[in-house]
Amino acid sequence: MTKPPRPNDRVPSILRFATELVAWVATPWALAPVSVPLAVLSVIVLIGLPTVLSTPGDKSNVIVAVPGWVTIGLVLLQLVAAVWASWTAWHPIVAVVVTAMALATLVTERARWRWLLAPG
Repeated sequence: MTKPPRPNDRVPSILRFATELVAWVATPWALAPVSVPLAVLSVIVLIGLPTVLSTPGDKSNVIVAVPGWVTIGLVLLQLVAAVWASWTAWHPIVAVVVTAMALATLVTERARWRWLLAPG
């Protein structure tokens, strides 16, 4: 069985990337008062894992191929990190905006996630 073509996901990609940027900034910001090494590790995990691990067909350069559910898990990790860290480190108004952006990302990612989980 051949996998269907990857869905056009310009808007979900923009939302996903914006939320990833928030996670990359807010997570170490929230963790630094607790532990600077943990803050550094969070950046390595949040940026490094999605860079190294990807599902074939989802990115043009695949370093280590993983199944679609791993890619979905990495996106969920980014979303949770962005929301948690924004509530921990920033003003509640900003955290509400980040939470809304993460929820919008969840909704718009559904087609891509169905594609990532499709056999083939």
